[in-house]
Amino acid sequence: MAVLQMQRVSICALKKDRKAILERLQSLGLMEVSQLAEDDDVFQRMDTTSPRLSFEKKAHTADQALDVLEQYVPRKKSLFASLEGKKLVDEKRFRQAAGDREEIMDVAADILRDSRQIAEKKAAILKDENQIESLSPWLALGVPMNFEGTEHTAMLIGTMAAGTTLEDVYAVLAEQLPQTEELDVEIVSSGTEGVYLAVLCMRENAEAVEEALRQGGFARPSQIVPEDPAVRTEELKADIGKLNREIEEKEEEIKARAERREELEYISDYYRIRAEKYQVLGTLPQSGRTFLISGYVPAKAVPALRKAIEEKYDCVMDVEEPGEDEEPPTILHNNAFSSSVEGVLESYGLPHKGEFDPTTIMSFFYVFFFGMMLSDAAYGAIVAIVCFVVLRKFPRMSAGMHKSLKLFMFCGISTIVWGVLFGGYFGDVVDVVSSVFFGKEVSIPPLWFAPLNDPMKLLVYSMLFGTIHLFVGLGIKGYMELKDRQYLDFFCDVVLWYVFLMGLILMLLPSEIFRSISQMDIVFPPALNTLAKVLAVAGAVGLLLMSGRANKNPVLRLALGAYDIYNITGWLSDVLSYSRLLALGLATGVIASVVNMMGSMLGKSVFGVLVFIAVFIVGHAMNMAINLLGAYVHTNRLQFVEFFGKFYEGGGKPFEPFENDTKYVDIKEETIS
Repeated sequence: MAVLQMQRVSICALKKDRKAILERLQSLGLMEVSQLAEDDDVFQRMDTTSPRLSFEKKAHTADQALDVLEQYVPRKKSLFASLEGKKLVDEKRFRQAAGDREEIMDVAADILRDSRQIAEKKAAILKDENQIESLSPWLALGVPMNFEGTEHTAMLIGTMAAGTTLEDVYAVLAEQLPQTEELDVEIVSSGTEGVYLAVLCMRENAEAVEEALRQGGFARPSQIVPEDPAVRTEELKADIGKLNREIEEKEEEIKARAERREELEYISDYYRIRAEKYQVLGTLPQSGRTFLISGYVPAKAVPALRKAIEEKYDCVMDVEEPGEDEEPPTILHNNAFSSSVEGVLESYGLPHKGEFDPTTIMSFFYVFFFGMMLSDAAYGAIVAIVCFVVLRKFPRMSAGMHKSLKLFMFCGISTIVWGVLFGGYFGDVVDVVSSVFFGKEVSIPPLWFAPLNDPMKLLVYSMLFGTIHLFVGLGIKGYMELKDRQYLDFFCDVVLWYVFLMGLILMLLPSEIFRSISQMDIVFPPALNTLAKVLAVAGAVGLLLMSGRANKNPVLRLALGAYDIYNITGWLSDVLSYSRLLALGLATGVIASVVNMMGSMLGKSVFGVLVFIAVFIVGHAMNMAINLLGAYVHTNRLQFVEFFGKFYEGGGKPFEPFENDTKYVDIKEETIS
């Protein structure tokens, strides 16, 4: 339940050690570089843009080569490949690959060159196929398409509308050229796209014949080849065959380089690391012989940093607390249970400087409410066991995924507890199976009560738990104000609200409204009833007079106080929001019971058992998935809106250390004690 204390560490060292110190800092990953403003007359900064871009380009080239290999030689991946995390490699092996970087980059260039050539040849094949398709209607022509005829005759080729017959063509010519008889029309082919014609006429009549045909929709072909279409088609098919063989050769060349895949991954990460180093290098103030690097380091990591840098290099290391005007990055530090909820808090916003870290308190409420919403012991057992097995089987998964699965494991355990309390085991499957298939009803009674039989009781407890949750949030606000020595704010904004709310609650409990809702008859002694009214009135008067204390205008001050009292409706709305605990809990049980009822409708028979098993598996899988999502979403909402709304601001900046930010592998470094 804490934010790690950060310190600003500044290192001034000799320029000759710059490369070694930067690489050591990067491998340790303990410092977020954040340079202080320095006198430009003494220190200068290097322009590292060109080498950084060069390294980024080489990393991108290696990535592209890996993508090509994945396309032609895909790795066999399991369904859980995303959980395996990055491969851990020995630093010596990584450095060995870095030493062969020029050769490996040549391999990447060869892969990309072959890939480009394959793409070019496939484009050429597509072009040939399109030409073959355009020539197919002219295969029966028998002469080159650009053949113009003999000395005295002319040949016209073209297309007319689909369905055109020889009679139609001759009719058009007869109408337009009644005196011309030396004509011969041949239909080469016809189809849905049109009719393909070859027309022979006297050369002196060629223009008139073509004009006459145009009146009937005649059009010259868009593509003409200087060969017989059938011959040209065979040439194109031969060219396609040749291109396909060349593509196969290039593909085999690419596949033969698949054994260099790991080296390409190493070299991609190597250049990615160098690009990151040069980006930091460009921010360092440097003089003729020295350089300065400064940034934030967790206070507990400073001794390790001193041992790794100060004891091995000629340098001066200055450690100081961040200034009042500085906003250091935030690192959360919680126990094994509460750290699982850090991802939920980070999605809302990290605590800023000096703000209370609510992770530990939130973690207990989060798991508590999640289990109450899902509230089926069998579902909880499935979730907890699956998450536990995955966590054990894939220890190198990403930190975020590890936290999420650990959170769902704890939520599954909580669901088991609530399922036992409410008597939910796949809904009422024990009752249904025993009565339908064994003829004698057996049931597992709830350890507390069954929500389906007493929903109003669950509603009352839901609001009770919600009120406790909200009161804890208000208490955290009071703690922060006491910590900042804002004693008046603590009294006016926290104590008075506690007094006011406690008075109203004590007035509500023995009332007829609460009795009708809860079916509980609560009777307080007269003294306690009087105390409730005194607390409510005292709290209301205090809020009326003190909520607008920052304003000196008495009328406006009272108006602001009255408006603050009106915020009691917001508290009522927040408390009612916890009725979703009832709604989600009932939804799980009701849908599960409906699934069991549907599965058992065919009764005790072989077919009935088979149907029950199928409906049971599909129905409960869908019910568990839907209600897992609902419990997750609504538990987040109760934290983000109701709980955080009472005290939390967020807005902290996450810690982003200067480290080996790799894509494919993690480098095994020596430990620093």
